[in-house]
Amino acid sequence: MALTIGIIGLPNVGKSTLLNALASAGAEASNYPFCTIECNKGVVAVPDERLGRLAEILCPDKVIPSHITYVDIAGLVEGASRGEGLGNKFLHHIREADVLVHVLRCFDDSDISHVFEGVDPVRDFQTVETELFLSDLDRVSKWISKERERAKAVKKGERKELEFLEMIRGSLSEEERVDQAGMNEHQLETMSELGLLTQKPMILVLNSGESEEADCLEGQVSKVRDHHGHEPVVISARVEEELTELPESEREEYMRELGIEDEARNSFIERCHSLLGLVRYYTAANGKLQAWSILEGTKAPDAAGMIHSDMKDGFIRAKVMSYVDLDNHGSESEVQHHGHLRTEGHDYTIKDGDVIQYLFKN
Repeated sequence: MALTIGIIGLPNVGKSTLLNALASAGAEASNYPFCTIECNKGVVAVPDERLGRLAEILCPDKVIPSHITYVDIAGLVEGASRGEGLGNKFLHHIREADVLVHVLRCFDDSDISHVFEGVDPVRDFQTVETELFLSDLDRVSKWISKERERAKAVKKGERKELEFLEMIRGSLSEEERVDQAGMNEHQLETMSELGLLTQKPMILVLNSGESEEADCLEGQVSKVRDHHGHEPVVISARVEEELTELPESEREEYMRELGIEDEARNSFIERCHSLLGLVRYYTAANGKLQAWSILEGTKAPDAAGMIHSDMKDGFIRAKVMSYVDLDNHGSESEVQHHGHLRTEGHDYTIKDGDVIQYLFKN
């Protein structure tokens, strides 16, 4: 799957700066609300050491990494669910994202205005979260109105869809996320079609600026953690943006001076893959080596279908090696010689690090 990450938050919290840090996108970042009016996008190749090693072993004509699209969405303000600010246009773009990265401002800078005239990341989080719930509530209410019209034509006992939607609306009215445990296949499909914003996986980013005191910052982290229930990511978007502008040799030295172990753009990708339950595997055929990100638990025919629908329909079997075996033995022939080249059928579940060649009928 092609992963799309939506960067959200109030105006002037550092969203465009973070986008530049993650994707070197060159997005404008200025000191006024709605500097970002249209979405800024950045598409980046996923760093993948295994792909590089496989290219050394298999010597393909072409190497294609998996990609991630980052989308910097215009700042959300109180009332966006009713069309305030850039309102509905903003919320439409969020619905297309797989993961939301919610940027919260933790730096105090008199030169950069704040819509609430003061730094309070928990308050800011609650403001945006409320707007997401209100938007979802409005969306479900519209679905219920349409379903009521349809339900007039069916028997009372066949109105389960309406009851299900009412249950969802009840949860959203209480600002509670909908519990999907125990839902049947049809209900899960309905949830997918609704595309509720509050059901999307979310990463909280505390943008610390460049000079926050450690004790003060830890206090902010603790408050957000206690409120949200998950560990936020603490970074300085400005520093991370500066890192992307440095040559590799200078970048490593600068990171050592600042005590930064890994660039945010690398750790973000792994965090998003973990949130979504993704695994990465590789196809090697016709001189092309390509990396793919898919949901953990995906069967081989379905994975093949993500490449082309004909490959799922005509799936016969898959020749499978593991990255570990290829790395250890150094060639496909040696992997086969040691008995580690396998043939798998329709029920095979793709595993992280698999190297696969699909066989299918045209």
